Amino acid sequence: MEGTNPVNKKLAAALSGGAVLVLALTGCSSDDGNDKLDSWAKQVCDGVQPQAKKIEAANAAIQKQTSDNSTPEEVQKTDAKAFQDMSDAYKAMGSTVQKAGAPDVEDGEKKQKDAVAELNGLSSSYASLRKQVEALDTDDQAKFADGLKDIAAELDKLSKSGSDALKTLEEGEVGQAMARQPSCKSATASATAS
Repeated sequence: MEGTNPVNKKLAAALSGGAVLVLALTGCSSDDGNDKLDSWAKQVCDGVQPQAKKIEAANAAIQKQTSDNSTPEEVQKTDAKAFQDMSDAYKAMGSTVQKAGAPDVEDGEKKQKDAVAELNGLSSSYASLRKQVEALDTDDQAKFADGLKDIAAELDKLSKSGSDALKTLEEGEVGQAMARQPSCKSATASATAS
């Protein structure tokens, strides 16, 4: 069963890049708070944190599977569940940002719309990865490994392209307001740790 392992490790490496993106929350804090913005940031941070934990757990499941000598069936099952969890988590984050409304900053509405679209896009991408992994042939070790390679390449692309709108949303005052929220601080800390 050694055959899937190198590919699986690639998959895990590609994955861990993706999850941290969402939590690239700025670490700098400033004391001159803006109440409106602070309450927006609290709503977003409180909503995002449990989802960030879900993504982290999905990552951990895939990484654990890569360190075991798992059968293709086990890898398929774990990866499919992890991708579905990630898809759900990004969708929930999109809803959180949508519900919070536009942050009280210049271009806030555009930044919010872009971030929601990006999170929903990530959700769709992970859902289609789930379908892809479920369609792999677990009876044919070589074919299965090739299929995982393609999925790892997709993940790699996702982790590189995934978060421009989120970064834009978290610039400047918004980032500072988020950095003041305990729930964002703990989300950032755990993301950096992984």
